[in-house]
Amino acid sequence: MKEIHRGRLAAMTLDQRLIDVATELLDRRWPLADFAVAAAVRLDDGEILTSVGLDNINAGAGLCAETGALCQAYTLDRRVTASACVCRNDGAVGILAPCGICQERLALWGPDVQVAVADRAAPSGWSARALAELNPFYWATHFTDGTTWPSAAEHT
Repeated sequence: MKEIHRGRLAAMTLDQRLIDVATELLDRRWPLADFAVAAAVRLDDGEILTSVGLDNINAGAGLCAETGALCQAYTLDRRVTASACVCRNDGAVGILAPCGICQERLALWGPDVQVAVADRAAPSGWSARALAELNPFYWATHFTDGTTWPSAAEHT
């Protein structure tokens, strides 16, 4: 699914629309599943890419829900500005913060990428955090000046 949102605000922020698009995919792909995950990422021009987890009887062959959209953005040489992953667990839909592997994948686009995290104090039940807030001691800063995240070029 591709969706275009015009305007800088939509292009740069993680908002309810990103959560809704991921939830719509979750409901369409697995309407009756007890557990399922889906994700949506926003690109720098506001376009939204979606993907789902690759489930497999061999768990080692599975992939996180964000992976497909992140690979597509990378293939298109586009910058990811925000990411949201939703899951259904026993009928309830919730927000999943990116796992450590997905944080590493998102690091390609820098510490300011916004990610959705579950937040019981927020009226919506979730809030946006910069990737650097989830990973304040990012290991790869060792290969820069010790404080700066590596650029996309340095990741390769």
